[in-house]
Amino acid sequence: MDRWSVWSVQLCLLVGCASLCDTAPVLDSLVVTGGNPDLVPRGHTATLPCWLSPSQNAEDLEVRWYRHDRFENPVMLYRARKFEEASQESSYVGRVSFGLKDAASGGLKTGDVSLKLVNVTLEDAGGYTCYVSSQQAYDSAAIHLVVTVSGDPPLLTAVWKEDNKVNISCESGGWYPKPVLRWSHQNQDLSAESPVYSSTSSGVFSVHSWLLVDGFSEVSCSVGLTDREVREARLRLRNTPQHAETVSSGSSVGGWVAFAVLLIVVLVLAAVYFKKKEYFDKRVLKSKPGSDQIDSDEHEQLLTNAVDSTALSTANEHYVNVKLMDTNNPLLTIKNNIVRDVCGKDFPDEQRGTCVRGTSGFSSGKHYWEVSLGTQGVAPKEHWWVGVTSMTDIPHELDVAPITSNGFWFLSSTPSTLQFSTDPKVLLSVSRRPRTVGVYLDYDNGELFFYNVNDGSLIGSLAATFKGEVFPLFNPCNGDKAPMKILQRDLSQPDVQADSLNSSTQGATLTTTGQES
Repeated sequence: MDRWSVWSVQLCLLVGCASLCDTAPVLDSLVVTGGNPDLVPRGHTATLPCWLSPSQNAEDLEVRWYRHDRFENPVMLYRARKFEEASQESSYVGRVSFGLKDAASGGLKTGDVSLKLVNVTLEDAGGYTCYVSSQQAYDSAAIHLVVTVSGDPPLLTAVWKEDNKVNISCESGGWYPKPVLRWSHQNQDLSAESPVYSSTSSGVFSVHSWLLVDGFSEVSCSVGLTDREVREARLRLRNTPQHAETVSSGSSVGGWVAFAVLLIVVLVLAAVYFKKKEYFDKRVLKSKPGSDQIDSDEHEQLLTNAVDSTALSTANEHYVNVKLMDTNNPLLTIKNNIVRDVCGKDFPDEQRGTCVRGTSGFSSGKHYWEVSLGTQGVAPKEHWWVGVTSMTDIPHELDVAPITSNGFWFLSSTPSTLQFSTDPKVLLSVSRRPRTVGVYLDYDNGELFFYNVNDGSLIGSLAATFKGEVFPLFNPCNGDKAPMKILQRDLSQPDVQADSLNSSTQGATLTTTGQES
């Protein structure tokens, strides 16, 4: 063979090798390998990895993806270099195609037959079979898809029980699959009873757990699926030494004090006004606008058991007569500082359409006002909001969430609980309802206090950073017989107390119970 012939043969070999570099050769045997994808959030795109090993061209092979032994109704069928949809399972039409198992994959030409599934649903979760066949051989691999749904932030409820113990409830819903709930104190796990799970018709899960604690400074409840998908809320407890001593001794200190005061009154034969005050629960939740997370420093949830007896007296020194602003809301009737819902109207589901603002606004100083929630012979209102807002004009259809981060700081009531306008929410258990609520705004120190005027107790307080003017906020909600009345005083006589304080011997008391919430 002459030199030119040798060169020609070499050139042909080089060209042939170059053409084979683009695709892997087709072998007589097939080995299918599969891998499980990462957790895929609902609504996202999933890639179920499946490939031939060793690598070979799969363009001329049959690739069938199917579920639950439904071989004849595949998720996806590729045959004779085209997709066939005639027998395809209907829920996958338009949502499947070939994907790449990794960024370096060459696709079908290199034996990558991975399934790409868009807009993943909970029904898509479970097992899949990747089946590949040729005229000479076939093989398959099983792949499992896990679809996730991240649920709501945990909702914490604290109930004070006997012996200075606190029963804390943690509840969160909207998860898939079943989440893991963890209690901790300073990053140390706490033992609790097994959580209770329930599911909805849509398939998502809720979890609920209770923990009885004594003396911990901070308790954390976290709920999640993995370390990357965890929602957490913290509750900080503060027990005053005075209260702890009273409980541990078992003596009725309040009763002896009341007896001593009564004895003095009888001996001196004087008309003395006094109110008996027993130890009670105080709940303080700190929040800061602009955040929806609870933080151990800025978003503390504080519970304590005693309050300075002079606190309400101090608040009364800053009494202001608040007037209601009538915005001609068709759902409300406003007259003589009394506001109530209009019977026979269709009300919004979330009670947002019955908010009314008070005048005037405050940008500094201390201010106190009182709201009557019941009249003689009528049960106290069960549905109401009382607090402040930074919104200068409240529309009849409120289109933002009424929470602290949106400029709403208030205490609200439902038939079973009281709660603050925070996110996440913290509920306060209630057995009897206040007929009159006092609202004390300390603007400069960023605190808003709520008092049960009938027994002089502090219901709780919110701490926040106020910016600009804030206005008294009222919402009578709907469905109660009792109206909401903003109480007025003759401020020329500073010693005169509100009508509710003088005539409230029947006042209801906000107390905690030993029941699990």
